[in-house]
Amino acid sequence: QVQLVESGGGLVQAGASLRLSCAASGGIVSTYDMGWFRQAPGKERESVAAIRRYGGTTNYADSVKGRFTISRDNAKNTLYLQMNRLKPGDTGVYFCAAGRGIILSEMLSDRQYDYWGQGTQVTVSS
Repeated sequence: QVQLVESGGGLVQAGASLRLSCAASGGIVSTYDMGWFRQAPGKERESVAAIRRYGGTTNYADSVKGRFTISRDNAKNTLYLQMNRLKPGDTGVYFCAAGRGIILSEMLSDRQYDYWGQGTQVTVSS
């Protein structure tokens, strides 16, 4: 059983940067593929970025490519999301997730992930 706790959210102005963290515990975290997802008010949850268990492969939603970077430190059991040049459209609750055996083409599919954190709020003002 993996437990995930996100942190680092906040209220920022457009153009600013934030770094989200996701502390993982339980199980062998390094064996899990991990991802970031977000949900804006009144909208469905959408993918943001994903990373393979050993960090060698990443995948991004088109809306964040070139602005966001996902990374992980398996020694610290922590997943990160560096968010630069934030836009009001990036506003939402950001969730980290963990899963095993996810095929490459499905890394951004939330149905592939078994464990979820409670989320951290990111608000970007214009």
